[in-house]
Amino acid sequence: MAPIIIVLIILVVLVFIALIKTIQVIPQASAAIVERFGRYTRTLNAGLNIVVPFIDTIRNRIDLREQVVPFPPQPVITQDNLVVNIDTVIYYQVTDARAATYEVASYIQAIEQLTVTTLRNIIGGMDLERTLTSREEINAALRGVLDEATGKWGIRVNRVELKAIEPPTSIQDSMEKQMRADRDKRAAILQAEGVRQSEILRAEGEKQSAILRAEGEAKAAALRAEGEAQAIRTVFESIHAGDPDQKLLSYQYLQMLPKIAEGDANKLWIVPSEIGDALKGLSGAVGNFGGGLGNLGGGGGSDAKAAPTPPGTGGKPFPREQRPPID
Repeated sequence: MAPIIIVLIILVVLVFIALIKTIQVIPQASAAIVERFGRYTRTLNAGLNIVVPFIDTIRNRIDLREQVVPFPPQPVITQDNLVVNIDTVIYYQVTDARAATYEVASYIQAIEQLTVTTLRNIIGGMDLERTLTSREEINAALRGVLDEATGKWGIRVNRVELKAIEPPTSIQDSMEKQMRADRDKRAAILQAEGVRQSEILRAEGEKQSAILRAEGEAKAAALRAEGEAQAIRTVFESIHAGDPDQKLLSYQYLQMLPKIAEGDANKLWIVPSEIGDALKGLSGAVGNFGGGLGNLGGGGGSDAKAAPTPPGTGGKPFPREQRPPID
C-alpha cells in the first residue's frame, strides 16, 4: 500500500510541474523567446501562453519598454588636440526580441562601444569651442549612426543626450577668465550707456527748462508792457477827460523840477525848452495871487509885487538866475 501512495504522490508532483511548465504568463510590455531542443520556435507575447513541457524552454525574457542607459565619461580628442571627457545617456527600445537575442551577444555592451567610437569620430572633426556649443548637432549625428547600426539588432535608439562635456582644468580656467572679462566689458558698456542716457536726459531737461523759463519771461514782459501801456492809456484818458488848463500843467511841471535836481550825481542837468511856456502860463496866476495879497494886507502898497516862490521850497524865492520872466 505504501509504494502505491508514493507513486501517486510522485505522479501528482509531476503533473503539477508539467502544468507549471505548460502555462506561461508573460507580463505586459514583455516578450519571451521559446526554444525547442535548442532551436528558436516562437516568441511569446504578453498574456497567457501554452508551451510543451520538458520540450519547449524559455530562453530569454526581454523588456520591451524604453530603457535609459548612462555610460561613464569617455576621453575624446578634439580637432585642436584637447582631451575632453564626455558623459552620454542613451534612450533605446527593443523592437524585435528575436533579433535582440540572436543577432548580438550583448546589445548593451555593443551600444556602448558603438557610442564611444562614433563620438570620437564626430568630436575629432570639431574644435573645442564648436564642441561646447554644438550639443544638438552632436546628439543628432550620434543618434543617426546608432539608430542605423542597431536596427539589425532589433534595437531602436530614440534619443542620445550628452550629459556633460568637461574640458581640461587649464582650459576651464582660461574660459572662466574670458567669461569674466566679457562680463566686465558688458558691464562697462552698460554703465557708459547709462551715463550717456542720463546726460542726454539732463541736457534735454535743461533745454526744456530754459525754453519754458524764456517763454515765461517773454510772457511776463509782454504782460508788464501791456500793463504799463494800459496804465499810460488810462492816465492819458483821465487827463483828457479832466480837460486840464495851462496853469495846472505848468504847476505840475514846476513840481517835477526839484525831483530832477535830487541826487549827488546830478552835477549838471538841462532845463527843457518847454519850461518857458510853462512859466509864461504860471506868471499870470502868480501875479493875480500877489495882487490879491497886497490888497488884503494894505501895508506894502498896491504897486509892490512879491517875488514868486516855487512850491515845495518852504517859501524861499527863486534864485535870481532861475526866476521866471513875468510878462
